[in-house]
Amino acid sequence: MNSTNNISAAELPGTARNMVTVDDVWAHDPISLGTDKDSLRQAVVDHFERTLGRDIDHAAAHYLYKAVALSVRDRMMEHWLVTRQAVESSVPRHTCYLSMEYLMGRALRNAVHNLDLQDELSRALEELGLTMEKAELLEADAGLGNGGLGRLAACFLDSCASLALPVTGYGLRYRYGMFRQSIDNGFQVERPDNWLHEGHVWELERPELSCHVRFGGRVELITELNGNVIHRWVDTDDVRAVPFDVPVPGYQNGIVNTLRLWNSTATDEFNLHEFNAGGYTEAVAAKNAAENISMVLYPNDASENGKVLRLRQQYFLVSASLQDALRIWLLQNEDFEGFAEAHCFQLNDTHPSLAVPELMRLLVDNHRLPWDDAWSITTQVMAYTNHTLLPEALECWSLDMIGALLPRPTEIIQEINRRFLEEVASAMPGEHQKQAEMSIVSFDAHPVVRMAHLAIVGSFSINGVAALHSKLLKEGLFANFNQLWPARFNNKTNGVTQRRWLAYCNPGLTTLLDDTLGAQWVGRMEELERLKPMADDPSFQARWMAVKTANKQSLAALVEDRTGIQVSADMLFDVQVKRMHEYKRQLLCTLHAVHVYLDLLEGHDHEPRFVLIAGKAAPGYYMAKSIIKVINNVAQVINNDKRTADRLKLVFLPDYNVSAMEVICPAADLSEQVSTAGKEASGTGNMKFMMNGAVTIGTLDGANVEILEAVDHENFFQFGLTVDEVDGVRRGYAPSAIIARDARLKRIFEAFDSGLFDAGEAELVRSVIDAARSPHDAWLTVADLPDYLDTQARVEASWKQPAVWTRKSIMNTACSARFSTDRTMQDYNRDIWRLQSIELPDREID
Repeated sequence: MNSTNNISAAELPGTARNMVTVDDVWAHDPISLGTDKDSLRQAVVDHFERTLGRDIDHAAAHYLYKAVALSVRDRMMEHWLVTRQAVESSVPRHTCYLSMEYLMGRALRNAVHNLDLQDELSRALEELGLTMEKAELLEADAGLGNGGLGRLAACFLDSCASLALPVTGYGLRYRYGMFRQSIDNGFQVERPDNWLHEGHVWELERPELSCHVRFGGRVELITELNGNVIHRWVDTDDVRAVPFDVPVPGYQNGIVNTLRLWNSTATDEFNLHEFNAGGYTEAVAAKNAAENISMVLYPNDASENGKVLRLRQQYFLVSASLQDALRIWLLQNEDFEGFAEAHCFQLNDTHPSLAVPELMRLLVDNHRLPWDDAWSITTQVMAYTNHTLLPEALECWSLDMIGALLPRPTEIIQEINRRFLEEVASAMPGEHQKQAEMSIVSFDAHPVVRMAHLAIVGSFSINGVAALHSKLLKEGLFANFNQLWPARFNNKTNGVTQRRWLAYCNPGLTTLLDDTLGAQWVGRMEELERLKPMADDPSFQARWMAVKTANKQSLAALVEDRTGIQVSADMLFDVQVKRMHEYKRQLLCTLHAVHVYLDLLEGHDHEPRFVLIAGKAAPGYYMAKSIIKVINNVAQVINNDKRTADRLKLVFLPDYNVSAMEVICPAADLSEQVSTAGKEASGTGNMKFMMNGAVTIGTLDGANVEILEAVDHENFFQFGLTVDEVDGVRRGYAPSAIIARDARLKRIFEAFDSGLFDAGEAELVRSVIDAARSPHDAWLTVADLPDYLDTQARVEASWKQPAVWTRKSIMNTACSARFSTDRTMQDYNRDIWRLQSIELPDREID
């Protein structure tokens, strides 16, 4: 972009309309805040007294976190300002990452780590009689995401900042995040996650950059004197979008990027006339309706009202974000010449697909570009990432519902589709079935808008998130589109940031790696390959397992605190934590636990094992919630049986979140990645566990395929049907026959049929077990169960040989470099974004 390197008067209240440069600001205050122990100690004291108005010796606990976080934020602000100045002055191209979720987790320690403040800040707090650990625990997890999709977006932002890539994240500032989960008599109970109840010290409200987002109304046509027909969207119910900016620090490089989150408010606070007339409820109805948009992460869309609210959220995100990008561009440009060369909008799954018609609306209606020019820009800047192979997970919204809520964008969708179908008919003449299958708007009696198709048609790049996933997209789900536009499809295997998921969450292993390899591995993950020659070294193995044991003790303490169940760190820690879904097959792990339990009762020997399962089920997903109940019923029987108490424990850990995973993944010995082949797009939990030295037991699904390629069969426990075999088994699938010819399976299911695990809920338990035994079970649980039991026996045989197991553990960490989001972001940038790195000015910031 062309840039004047200026901050506008609106951004510096009290200034005249003339422009004030960033260099002018620095000239007035060139002194950076100190990062030494004494400066940090004084900053904490000052914030206690001057910002929070509290005495450090008598303040409530949460003031400790705020004072420390504000002291760290102050030092980040300088980097943030300089980064913004550098982007405005020298970056020709920028990426806007549009995502409905950002599962950021706690920010304090991540910021301290990335700013290299940990040692000095810890010493400063010690002198005040405080501890860093206590401050960290007082921070709430930012409730902006649900699971892997949101955590991936957070990892992406971390790596982009650490690689100095000019990327801005755009999302929603949900007042209530993913629900808090408790377990009552084995059932999931959802409670609101009011994560903002004590504020969010990391965010900065930017009301001067607010914009309006339209809903409802109607479209009127106006014919101009020159014959042009203009579409005017009128009589709308507008909602105000207010941005809150959150800093995203890079790893010790001075870069701080931005996550901009939109908060929804009414354009007017309330109707004063209605209020004075006594209509109190009516007076605030519009305000409440507006604020509902950013109130709750992912409302339950089982009802029509839930669907409408979710659609409002998606449009609110893309409209506000695109308006913001256009506003920034027009501050320094008179027209849209060069806009496409300067921007990329990455759509994180189908949720932001409405960005395609919304950008067209803004360009055609608001800025009066001809359709063809606007479409050329749109299809040069939009890029779509697909995250699912499940057809039912590809969003389809009723055309009538979209038309009522978004009448003008709906007209644009229909026009895009009309032109697209003409292109398809020309490229595939006579293939009417393909044309119907590819249409953005279905040809059903009650037509729906296929959001994935909208994203594909409007994007220059469509990528999957693992090699297998991308292959299946091209050959199956989107085969017709791949035939039409093969050059648009590509793969970008997911990753995780090693800064949070190794250096941050596993300090014991980090110290060992620093001592062995030097600290540079944090930025250059390929350094971990130097561990391979040490995998057989007994002294190094001993240090490695000492770290693992300490991590297991920390997890055991967390488990006891949340559930009251005591487990020994000497046990094999067998872990499956992820979103609750039938295809992820938490039931498979449970059936294995039953097998081991029954074996122990019959006097067969097994190595001591602790099975940990955690995850949240969507409030409207009855079967997933039922599986949670079955897991807890089985756990109650196993954990209360004194005959097996020292050999087997099964725990469902409630309220799984980022902070819990930071304790779980360093402690895991065995990583359960057991989805039905062809169903998991990628997975990122598998990468976090691998990076921390867990050994995977898994199917050839998602990124498991690439993990196996990296570590080899010797360090991976593979089982189950392959993608190619799954389709063959489905034809004539008879789970009852499989059960009948395997005594182990027969014994497991007879235990359920006997009522051993009913706990007063026989009908519910039977519904879960019968679904697994049904020939219509799409997840083929019984088909994979015999091989799974055999493979678990191989796991146990390896566990009995500590040197063998430890070698596997070390090799998994040593081979994990390719699963860093640093590599993922470099791949995105090379093939899709084509960004230049941010270059900071030659000014030292302490």
